[in-house]
Amino acid sequence: MENAALLKAIINNAIDGIITIDERGLIETINPAACKLFGYSQEEVTGKNVSFLMPPPDRNQHDNYLKRHQHTNVPHIIGIGREVNGLRKDGSVFPFRLAVSEVNYSGRRKYAGFIHDLSKQKEAEEQLKDYALHLEELVDERTRVLKDTVMALQDAKEEVSISLEKEKELGQMKSRFVSMASHEFRTPLSAVQLSVSLIAKYAEPYDNENIRKHVGKIKNAVGTLTTILNDFLSLEKLEAGKVEPSFSSFDVVKLAEEITEEMQTVAKQNQNIIYQHTGKASMVNLDQNLLKHCVINLIANAIKYSGENTFIEFNTEINREACIITIKDNGIGIPETDQRHLFEPFFRAHNTGNIPGTGLGLNIVARYANLMNGTVAFKSVVNQGTSFTISFTHYE
Repeated sequence: MENAALLKAIINNAIDGIITIDERGLIETINPAACKLFGYSQEEVTGKNVSFLMPPPDRNQHDNYLKRHQHTNVPHIIGIGREVNGLRKDGSVFPFRLAVSEVNYSGRRKYAGFIHDLSKQKEAEEQLKDYALHLEELVDERTRVLKDTVMALQDAKEEVSISLEKEKELGQMKSRFVSMASHEFRTPLSAVQLSVSLIAKYAEPYDNENIRKHVGKIKNAVGTLTTILNDFLSLEKLEAGKVEPSFSSFDVVKLAEEITEEMQTVAKQNQNIIYQHTGKASMVNLDQNLLKHCVINLIANAIKYSGENTFIEFNTEINREACIITIKDNGIGIPETDQRHLFEPFFRAHNTGNIPGTGLGLNIVARYANLMNGTVAFKSVVNQGTSFTISFTHYE
């Protein structure tokens, strides 16, 4: 008796619903949790066929399921369990996990159904799907805005390129463009960069490949736009005579090692930057910022125009005559017909294809080197690589 009372107390206080039926499918017992779940009192369901708690088509097929099991002993739900829908008293349908056990009691078959409500779980799943979809839509919108910005900048670049043929209008055109770029592009670029970083952070729990793909595209596009904008601003400062070298004594080997470490992080897969210094001396008297800009630009070009699994040689040398800096790659090279135009602003060799760039980097490098009384030379063969050399005869 004590065990029976304990079992009854457990059933009545169970969180999940429990219903027992006889061989004909008539309800014999139902616990309070099941009553609350279906919206009926115990008296309203006892003795009725359990199928009235099911929506079609399960309602119409339940008795056939039961008879088939009794004749064939092939389980459909019994002993297996599955997700099904239930029908409440108010006509609403809800999902639940149903596990059915068969019990032989006093020579009769009885069936016990254990019901676990899945409503909240399904709602949470739908909310997660909706949120992930919203994030994808947000990423798509940011991508569209960024694409429009890229197109606007490209149009502006083409306009400036055409204006180079008209020297009287060149200064005015560049001033208008740089002013527009500074105010109209930097602010939205910063906003896009911040937004995409937040999207990436918020999307981490959902592990959505589409979101990661779009976020990566936006970050790459923002990086390209920032580089383009910086090149234009550097050119404008040079044209306006606002760049003046600030000479100071520093260790060129230490600077080169720092640049090597920095640029290795942005190199392609299995690209290695090999640095070497020749000479006992390492101190030079140059503008450290301008020199760093020149070297980073040349190494970035070597990375961009070389393939994966390649070496980029970066050498510094100090001898009695000069300080010499060399960056050598084995990339696509520069066609001979294009070499005489290489240091002209906005010029790009015709074999660069879809590789992004402004055509300003080498022009800026040559002008920065000239400000420090240096020169830039190069050797290049198509598909065999390119070597750039910056030489300073007055470096002490």
